[in-house]
Amino acid sequence: MLTELRIRNFAIIESVTLPLGEGFNVLSGETGAGKSIIVGALGLLLGERASADLIRSGAEKATVEGVFDVTNVNGIVKLADEHGIEVEDDTLVLKREIASNGRGRAWINGAPVTATVLAEIGRQLVNLHGQHDAQSLLDADSQREILDAFGGAEAQAALVRNNWNELTSVRREISALSIRRAEAEKRADYLRHVAKEIEEARVSPGEDAKLKDEARVLENADELRTLASSLNDLLSGDEGSVFAQLGAAQRPLTAIERIDPSAARMQELFDAGFYALQELARSVEDYAGSVDLDPERLEEVRGRRDKLFGLLKKYGPALENVIEAGRAARSELDLIDTAQFDLANLTARETETRRRLLGEAERLSEMRATAAKKIAKSVDVLLPQLGMPDGRFSVALVPRDEPTANGAEDVEFRVALNVGHEERPLARVASGGELSRVMLALKTILARVDRVPTLIFDEVDAGIGGRVGLQVGDTLRRVATEHQVFAISHLPQIAARAHHHIVVAKGAKGGVTTADISVLEGSNRVNEIARMLGGDPESKVSRAHAKELLESATAPA
Repeated sequence: MLTELRIRNFAIIESVTLPLGEGFNVLSGETGAGKSIIVGALGLLLGERASADLIRSGAEKATVEGVFDVTNVNGIVKLADEHGIEVEDDTLVLKREIASNGRGRAWINGAPVTATVLAEIGRQLVNLHGQHDAQSLLDADSQREILDAFGGAEAQAALVRNNWNELTSVRREISALSIRRAEAEKRADYLRHVAKEIEEARVSPGEDAKLKDEARVLENADELRTLASSLNDLLSGDEGSVFAQLGAAQRPLTAIERIDPSAARMQELFDAGFYALQELARSVEDYAGSVDLDPERLEEVRGRRDKLFGLLKKYGPALENVIEAGRAARSELDLIDTAQFDLANLTARETETRRRLLGEAERLSEMRATAAKKIAKSVDVLLPQLGMPDGRFSVALVPRDEPTANGAEDVEFRVALNVGHEERPLARVASGGELSRVMLALKTILARVDRVPTLIFDEVDAGIGGRVGLQVGDTLRRVATEHQVFAISHLPQIAARAHHHIVVAKGAKGGVTTADISVLEGSNRVNEIARMLGGDPESKVSRAHAKELLESATAPA
């Protein structure tokens, strides 16, 4: 619930703090004192459009801050966490600031957020009912959800949604497969050519690199043989060869070791080098013998390389791309043969899923029809008590040609508030006061399914008075057993029913008009109720009437 509202430099308000309590809170005051400004500040806190015009004259910025106790608000901690907001001590502090340059900023528990996030979280905490504000009860999706919650049809609605999602998924598969098959059929001749050409080439990964190396050896075979023979002569020829020189080096090395045994390490190194050169000589001799002048193989390699080059130009740049092109072509060709079978299976799934969807949607429609009658009957009982003796409320279930994720019908709340008038959508009710009272009737009935903890009513008493005012006050007090209620009212009958009474008054500070608030108790509250009655607050008659109203304020069963 909203425990405190802080407003600074907003319109004519310099600085006020509204302490709010559980149950029914009412705000009263003279016309023009600033009641509507406080509602505007609340709207700003809940994400409404900001404007520099709202800043108090002479100030650089305006701020609105709301402190909420979210102890019993399901899901709010998870929602806050999704936006990187930490919730400590079950408290959320929403803050909005408007600067003189028109730029605005917002925070929740000190973390910067966008106005969109502020509004998203604010909607979970407060439902603001103003005369001309489009609130959740006027939204088609909300009306449908409210009806389903009232009728216990939420689980059935989820079944319908799941079946519709499955049907949509199957239809997407059918569409995608049909398109792929049609494209494959158009390209069948080309695909056959690609698949045949690549398959007959029998390409293997890395083959082009191997052929390139082999071609280089074959093209330079004569030079390689000459180089190998020359190296062989240097190593083991008859005169001046490496081995002849090593034989000469062995004699002084042996003499050194005979005189100085510590030089044995040099002999070991000599032996290792000698054996390594022997192995090199054998390898060179073998290599020289292996190099073969093979013009036929060279032509064969060149032809194979030309073949691969042609494939790379068409399907490259790498052999892996060529191989993949062949595989893809064969896969598309196979699709032509297998698609009919796959489409038949998918079509069977589509038929079965649609059958289930129709069945679940029909059951949901039945539940909604039952709930629509019950909720209409309940609202109709309340409308006369709220000053609309000829009011009628109904829930229209408008059939759709095909079920959607939301069922087989659109849900629309409708009202007729005067004799001889046709029912119209709730969103098109002309009078703001009537709209507020219809909403109040709905809120009374839907209190057990509405999860928003704080309800704010602006001008709920427009166009009413006398006994109807008392009934509206009793209704608000009844709703306050399920929610925190905050109403802005000019009717003493309503104000007297509140658990907490706040008054706003206009004055001047430093030659500038400002608005201040006071929490009323005892005689001060009696004085305010007497003022609202239109009499002299000091007269015994007005005060007696005020006391009578306050004493009669009991929560209806």
